[in-house]
Amino acid sequence: MTEPVRPEDVLPDGVDFGVLNGVEVRKGSVAAFVANAKRLDDLRPGSPEHDGVLAELRRLVPALRAVGVLDVFAPRSAALADVIAGE
Repeated sequence: MTEPVRPEDVLPDGVDFGVLNGVEVRKGSVAAFVANAKRLDDLRPGSPEHDGVLAELRRLVPALRAVGVLDVFAPRSAALADVIAGE
């Protein structure tokens, strides 16, 4: 029987990033992705804010894939699903 994985098992205190499945994943990547995903539908498409959020989401998709988040969670937003599918 294996023990549960704790956050400090993945990224020890004092370490800001890890390499998972060949992708450098910074501490906070999942939280940043979630925060931007929650904002996406509230922004006007084509606005500078919307474009900035889209760019950041696209940049973070490889980290979410490396961590495995996209293997266990599906987006509820069609716009977010399009971002993830495009990567």
